[in-house]
Amino acid sequence: MSYIPRLKEDYGTRIVSALTEEFGYSNVMQVPKLDKIVISKGVGAAIADKKLIEYAVEELATITGQKPVVTLSKKDIATFKLRKGMPIGVKVTLRGVKMYEFLDRLITASLPRVRDFNGIKANGFDGRGNYTLGITEQIIFPEINIDKVNKIGGMDITFVTSAPTDKEAKSLLTEMGLPFKKN
Repeated sequence: MSYIPRLKEDYGTRIVSALTEEFGYSNVMQVPKLDKIVISKGVGAAIADKKLIEYAVEELATITGQKPVVTLSKKDIATFKLRKGMPIGVKVTLRGVKMYEFLDRLITASLPRVRDFNGIKANGFDGRGNYTLGITEQIIFPEINIDKVNKIGGMDITFVTSAPTDKEAKSLLTEMGLPFKKN
């Protein structure tokens, strides 16, 4: 018997039936699911200090358990002293077991550590059923050692779902445990 993450098991047993009841799906395959989670971190100061990219790669690898990809600039911008092909950020795409594990840790351990936290904003949907959440400090993750952080920075977490509308995606993410603010 192989390991199944808690949220994936919960999706198969409880969430599918709850969403089917709410939206009246006739087939189980119509129920939206979480396809992937993309965590990206822009490091604009890396133009001056190349070590910052290495620190960002190390931090994202620690948080996600997967090696990040360095993103490169697409064009020259003279006012920022930026050249095409320079490293300016890092990103990780999580799927499968690692995705569910990361989401579980985000909901249960990291988001409650945010100062004055009373839910996440519900206006981060893009119209196609995907949700992006911005985090201002990487130190909310318990995997990060505060003493070894050289610069506090934020990151964007994008939840890519198979939902056709934002309403269905919000219901899916709420059922999975994301704490949206009450309007």
